[in-house]
Amino acid sequence: MRNISLVVTRSIRVVAMLVVAFLARPERLPVGGQAVIEGVLMRGRDRWALAVREENGGLYEKVWPNLPWASAGVWRLPVFRGLATMAEMMTVGFKALSLSAEVALGEEEKVSPWEMALTVCIALALVAGLFVAFPVWVTDRLYGRDWGATWGGRSLEGLARAAVFVAYVAFIGLWKDMRRVFEYHGAEHKTINAYEAGFDTNDLAAVKKCSRFHTRCGTSFLLVVVGVSIVVFALAGNGTILWRIASRILLLPLVIGISYEIIKTTSRFPVAGKWVMCPTLWLQYLTTREPDEKQIQVALSALGLALVETEEKESAPAVVEG
Repeated sequence: MRNISLVVTRSIRVVAMLVVAFLARPERLPVGGQAVIEGVLMRGRDRWALAVREENGGLYEKVWPNLPWASAGVWRLPVFRGLATMAEMMTVGFKALSLSAEVALGEEEKVSPWEMALTVCIALALVAGLFVAFPVWVTDRLYGRDWGATWGGRSLEGLARAAVFVAYVAFIGLWKDMRRVFEYHGAEHKTINAYEAGFDTNDLAAVKKCSRFHTRCGTSFLLVVVGVSIVVFALAGNGTILWRIASRILLLPLVIGISYEIIKTTSRFPVAGKWVMCPTLWLQYLTTREPDEKQIQVALSALGLALVETEEKESAPAVVEG
């Protein structure tokens, strides 16, 4: 029973982590990141770097090669590259999440392969239920069965999906563990903002003054997905409620690919992009919190490891007194 309870808890945590799992960075910038449990994952041009605060105050560090999925063949093309990038972020994100859980929660909380598989299955079912099936069902009840044939009905579905997403983010923000993740999310943003602005990342005070918001944040991406889905899901037309749910799952890769291109385009035009993405930045009041100095230090450690290009770092865990 205890194992089942842990699996369910981890599943809810995994779904919650989807909120901060995707960062679409423009090609001219070599760094991106993601918050994990008591730590930060950073992506440099050549490697991934994970830094996690241990229970004893030490710092666990691990690096591994960055081999972009969207670097060859059809996956380099527009839309396809967004899908490949999302799949890569999810795969690496789950790896980092598993490692951070083991480190931050202690050795006795290690996740076995079957528990991780069950966790992922439950998490995917929750995502499909909350963000696909439930908005379709709500729209069906409020608008009538023919809503799939009208823009009014499709817009209502999009609004319902956005409302579910915002409510979900607000709800998980009440969870102590997720508040900590949101604080590390803020630390990740401050660190990346300082780096992109050319600040001295060794100056902790200067990094701390940087904004905890970022235009390329995964929450921005997810809200763009909601808007794009209204248009793309129109391709499915009308039909039974089961068809509407299934069609949205099938069309989701196209939605992700188009949304990635929108985020990528706005990031190339900082001023215009800032105004276009402004509504999505407001949501980061929910998905980020002001971090403390120790959390910023963890993010800076991950950034430093990710940016190393000439000196190879060992992939084994390293303990640093904190």
